[in-house]
Amino acid sequence: MISYVLRRIGWALLTLFGVCLFTYAIFFLLSPDPAVLICGQTCSPERIATIRDQLGLDQPFWMQFGTFLLGLVAGRWYGSGPGGVHCAAPCLGHSFQSGQNVGTMIGERIEVTVTLAVGAALLWLVWGLLSGVLSALREGTWVDRSFNAVALAGIALPNYFVALVLQFVLVVQLGVLPFPTTVRFSEDPALWWDSYLMPWIVLALMYAAMYTRLTRSNVLDTLGENYVRTARAKGLPPVTVVGKHVLRPSLTPIITIFGMDVATLMGGALITESVFGLNGIGKMARDAISTNDQPVIMGFTLVAAFFVITANIVVDLLYSVLDPRIRVRSA
Repeated sequence: MISYVLRRIGWALLTLFGVCLFTYAIFFLLSPDPAVLICGQTCSPERIATIRDQLGLDQPFWMQFGTFLLGLVAGRWYGSGPGGVHCAAPCLGHSFQSGQNVGTMIGERIEVTVTLAVGAALLWLVWGLLSGVLSALREGTWVDRSFNAVALAGIALPNYFVALVLQFVLVVQLGVLPFPTTVRFSEDPALWWDSYLMPWIVLALMYAAMYTRLTRSNVLDTLGENYVRTARAKGLPPVTVVGKHVLRPSLTPIITIFGMDVATLMGGALITESVFGLNGIGKMARDAISTNDQPVIMGFTLVAAFFVITANIVVDLLYSVLDPRIRVRSA
């Protein structure tokens, strides 16, 4: 197991290196001159040359990329002399628009995105599993048809539409919830809950619909297995049959998708954050793309890739726990 984990970490680092190289190459080859973006179109050629020298943009591609990688593990200096600025590791650079450290910008916003993603994930996982299992156990009944109808509506309705409707009904008309605001749990737990409740529901509705259908399909397939019929023939309680012999092996594909979905949301729920005005890294990435702020886009890309790769490793390790038929081999 240890050798397997170490091997996966090695591949993860190699994948992150590939993401860095690919993203940096795109910026180097296709993007406008960063010095012009920082200084402006009316800037003098001498000033542009000075900025290029301070940022190291006058160096060959491989030297720039090597400096960037070194900055991730050891930090780097921008400029020299009294005017030089040190960027501590992991250094993702400075925003071309605001001049802020990209790592600091992400650190200030990551809590919002993580709170949004984790809260919505717990909500849709619980609802998706419960409704999927009940729908499968009551196949063909009104319970099954009701859950399928709700799931179809959840998939069909765009999340921005649901967000606007919820804001109009719950905030404007009924006044039972405030407009969402970025607040920490330690500052005001009640306001924190009220602010994130609508975004959680909006995100969870779409995902819960997909998880309901997926769980229903997996449980129906598992119910037809020989070992399930044997468990029933032995007279085991229905709760034991469903919980131990049906649900557990049915969770393997669900956990795979769940890990990827949560990792994707950790990289920023762009539409939801924008609609509700939550200042997470998804909204930050949208603003950076609109202004071609290359260091911010690069930092966001690496953070999103890190979450996806980490989720892959965690999901693989969970396989052997959820399904005893699957074993992680060290060979």
